[in-house]
Amino acid sequence: MTDKPLQGRLALVTGASRGIGAATAIALAAKGAHVVLTARTPGGLEEVEATIHAAGGSATIAPLDLAESEAIARLATAIGDRWDALDILVLNAGMLGSLSSVPAIDPKEMAQVLTLNVSAQAALIAAFDSMLKKAKSARVIGVTSSVGRKPRAYWGLYGASKAAFETLLGAYGDEMAEISAIRTAIVDPGATRTKMRARAYPGEDPNSVKEPTVVADRIVALAIEGFEPGHFERVA
Repeated sequence: MTDKPLQGRLALVTGASRGIGAATAIALAAKGAHVVLTARTPGGLEEVEATIHAAGGSATIAPLDLAESEAIARLATAIGDRWDALDILVLNAGMLGSLSSVPAIDPKEMAQVLTLNVSAQAALIAAFDSMLKKAKSARVIGVTSSVGRKPRAYWGLYGASKAAFETLLGAYGDEMAEISAIRTAIVDPGATRTKMRARAYPGEDPNSVKEPTVVADRIVALAIEGFEPGHFERVA
């Protein structure tokens, strides 16, 4: 088997400037994919791109705020002008928001979290639907959280956004299962050493949880091996 099973494939990874997104982008490139990296932080994207290039991979950075109106449409147009099909879409970008009781949720912050974690994800799926349909075996993999499936005190806002995201992605996968080669999967990373995790658990020893590369390797394995429609798994 070739060590570059994704050679000639195009992948788009959101939230790719750090954490799970960065690790996934690097891992996809190592398997031969050309990776488009998106995030709000140009500096972080440039570092990830440099790492990919230094290892002999190829990548393109596209700094943007997914919550901005028209940003996703511009991204889709730019990618569509250069490539015909999108083989892999990793929906990783997300916003934690404040951890608070449900009555204390700030309406403005709620709007921000839902915009990025739900509305922007729906917009990404819509914008790249035609390119995904042109791929021979498109894979759309969304990163979720356990609080999206099992409610937890003080995690209501983030959990609600992830529950909605899972429903959207699952519905899209169900819609595509019989009419295209698009398959969708949802991955729960579990406890992982990221900045979002550190913010949520400030007293936790970061060395006590797994590195983002563990999650990235599983996401890439799914992209390579394929999966049944509506696949869900939690990374141990």
